[in-house]
Amino acid sequence: MRIHVATDHAGLEFSRALQDHLVSLGHEVVDHGPTSYDALDDYPAFCINAAAATVADQRAGVQALGVVFGGSGNGEAIAANKVEGVRAALVWNHSTATLARDHNDANVISIGARQHEESEVLAFVEAFIAEPFSQDERHVRRIAQLAEYETTGDIAGKGVERPVSRG
Repeated sequence: MRIHVATDHAGLEFSRALQDHLVSLGHEVVDHGPTSYDALDDYPAFCINAAAATVADQRAGVQALGVVFGGSGNGEAIAANKVEGVRAALVWNHSTATLARDHNDANVISIGARQHEESEVLAFVEAFIAEPFSQDERHVRRIAQLAEYETTGDIAGKGVERPVSRG
């Protein structure tokens, strides 16, 4: 499987360790940066690039997932979720890693590098990669609703209201 990885300065050490680990397991890893430590770097471009590449691969029929890191993982998940077709989940334990795939067919996970030990991070990512999407009808339906809203700004028959701009 191809795994797209991105981080900011807070996750650089984990990113490097994860990439080495994934390669040792036979995965192809694409590093979307950064390549060196910069305490003032900005994570959005790194995470958006990894997320966009994950979706592009999946749409091309390539088995691919993404992993993004930051201090808490929150901003990185938000950045990844700006990419159409991305379902990025914040992961903080084994259960959230597996449920991200099982229930949400997440294609990107975000992990807070300042929140975990390296061994935990590796275990979370392995669990995420190994867990298949359940294909349960209710989960398929909900994911379709999210995709509908993402592309149309509405969920037919669900009473979703477009935000009103206040000028």
